[in-house]
Order: sequence, then C-alpha cells, then structure tokens
Amino acid sequence: MLVLNRFDVPPDTREEFVAQAHAALAALAERPGYLSGRLARALEDPTRWTLVTEWESVGAYRRALGAFEVKVNATPLLARSLDEPSAFETLASAAPGSPVVEAESDRASEPWR
Repeated sequence: MLVLNRFDVPPDTREEFVAQAHAALAALAERPGYLSGRLARALEDPTRWTLVTEWESVGAYRRALGAFEVKVNATPLLARSLDEPSAFETLASAAPGSPVVEAESDRASEPWR
C-alpha cells in the first residue's frame, strides 16, 4: 500500500515543515508493517512537497496511525496535507528487469459492508 501526502509549504515555513516531516517519518518508520518512506520536493515548484510511505497492508497503516508516537509526531504534519485522497492500494508492480505482477484488491466488493 502506498500513502502519498502532498503539501503546499510557503518558503518562510520551510524549516519548520522539514523538521516536522523528519519527526513524522521517524515515528512512522518505527511502526510494524512500515516498508519505506521518503520526503520529496517538486523540482518545478519548491513550495510543493510530498511525504511518501509504503506499508505491508491497509491494516498496518491504520494501526500505525493509532500509535501514540505517530499521533504526537505525525498527525500534526498530516493535518497540513492537501485535502485529497492519499492512500492507494498497489494493483500492479514490477521489479527492475522483471515482468509486471498484478495484485488483487483488498477493497470489499460491497463497500457498505
């Protein structure tokens, strides 16, 4: 599962944002099911940033959000993210030099259940 949080960061808040993002990334990295994460800035617009994390499953990500350290260190940052979908399930992947591998959706076919 991929989580992509995007941010619009005014230049005068950059240092505060980066420190907050580092704390968030460190807290998330300690949680079970965390696979990787990175903080990135857009080349074309230095006010646009993203925090990308990968997780073993939707459940691992949701459990991570409930952890005390994540609530203290990551939630304030995540609250600053743009209001748009941020969690994506992986439906196909390819390792270097390998064929595309498809995956089944974890979403219920009847989401109201």
